[in-house]
Amino acid sequence: MSESKTTTDHDEIRKWAEGRDGHPAMVDTKGQGGILRIDFGEPEDSLKQISWEEFFEIFDKNKLAFLYQDKTKDGGKSRFNKFVER
Repeated sequence: MSESKTTTDHDEIRKWAEGRDGHPAMVDTKGQGGILRIDFGEPEDSLKQISWEEFFEIFDKNKLAFLYQDKTKDGGKSRFNKFVER
């Protein structure tokens, strides 16, 4: 399995996501504060598209870190990502 990395660097996260046709989103929890996601390709109905600025505001406020993989075990571009506590 490919090695996972963790970062809190905004530029690194944005570059990784955009390199995979990803964009910032959150689960629409009706004013409960959002659960962040990276949405890939066509926007999912269950996700609300947000700006990178709003995304990183929530990311920092909730003291999150971004766990991700660059490549799959067969060498392709991985989309694996997860938000974890710092």
